[in-house]
Amino acid sequence: MAVEEAELFLKAFGERISKLRKSKNLSYRKLAQRCNVDYSDISKIEKGLIKIQLPTILELAKGLDVHPRDLFDFDFPKN
Repeated sequence: MAVEEAELFLKAFGERISKLRKSKNLSYRKLAQRCNVDYSDISKIEKGLIKIQLPTILELAKGLDVHPRDLFDFDFPKN
């Protein structure tokens, strides 16, 4: 995966997290309280600034009360 493609994927993933968080009326801090992810990292994830690992995906899903697969429900072009 090219660097540019990876960056686009991280941004699309972050936008999905942001959309889910806002749909549940959660602030960064409220979401952080519901999962084991620092609120400042949630902001960075939503902006596509950091790479995350599978345990973080699980924590975000728990905090958002969704299945982990729902975090990946966004359009992304396949090459």
